[in-house]
Amino acid sequence: MKALALFSGGLDSILAVKLIQEQGIGVIGICFETPFFSSEKATQSAQNMGLPLRIVDITDSLLKIVLKPKHGYGKGLNPCIDCHALMFNIAGEMLKKEGADFIISGEVIGQRPMSQNLRSLSIIVRDSGFKDLILRPLSAKRLSETLLEKEGWLIRERLLGLSGRSRQPQMKLAKKFGVKEYPAPAGGCLLTEGVFSRRLKDLIYFNAKFSRRDIELLKQGRHFRVSEKTKIVVGRNQKENEIIISLRREGDTIFTVESFPGPTVLATGDLSPEEIELVASITVSYSDAYAKQSVAIRLTIDSKHQTLLANGKEKSNFHRFMI
Repeated sequence: MKALALFSGGLDSILAVKLIQEQGIGVIGICFETPFFSSEKATQSAQNMGLPLRIVDITDSLLKIVLKPKHGYGKGLNPCIDCHALMFNIAGEMLKKEGADFIISGEVIGQRPMSQNLRSLSIIVRDSGFKDLILRPLSAKRLSETLLEKEGWLIRERLLGLSGRSRQPQMKLAKKFGVKEYPAPAGGCLLTEGVFSRRLKDLIYFNAKFSRRDIELLKQGRHFRVSEKTKIVVGRNQKENEIIISLRREGDTIFTVESFPGPTVLATGDLSPEEIELVASITVSYSDAYAKQSVAIRLTIDSKHQTLLANGKEKSNFHRFMI
């Protein structure tokens, strides 16, 4: 007997795995990865506990859902119900290949308002297409008995009935299992974050053919919508400047200040002379140059360079462009 575990690397998913292993059942972890959430935490936790882990990129499938979710969004642009159903569906399709019999997750009733209430959990199971093969060990006693339990694949009495947002029961159970290393709980999905969601909405609206590069840029710097066809990304520190440069593509314009420390600014689209002047002024204004000082700005388009003078302004002048 073997189970596939939807494994985020957090304490709940670790404990779900431990509860199933305690019943003598082998477990393989699956971590789903997209530009909105990574496998880093899952990889580290799996290594710590010796759990085999499969990492699956679901970007293309998830993007279709983000654009038109059947069950709507949370506070941001997060289609949590549809996303979880997708994960269970993909896990279900992997059962035969992995020689596994059912799927588990670390979900707890009431822990997250959108995707972990009774109604949402029921919808996720139904939409996954694998209703009879899904088990949530941490809250099993508060849910209807599954086929797995009825058939005696595992013992229901040895599962839990957790609910709510308190972490005390999980921490107590972690001590029982000797689990000492686990990440602090935190929102790992960028789609739940307000600023990132605004940037993604802007990208979807103005660029229907956006690429993964465009999504990666959303994670960096300050973003300004200069016009329908032109957006700029202003680096906030050296690390972001380097990442922005690494994400440039043919046709992008790079603005830098020649004589002062300052941001790397990436502009997409064809810029008019007025837009070049505006972006140059933003570049100066977010540099270490004195306010209202005339400064030399270097423009780079592919392998071509030019220099122009631009004046800095108070940053409040540009707030109306900020995404």
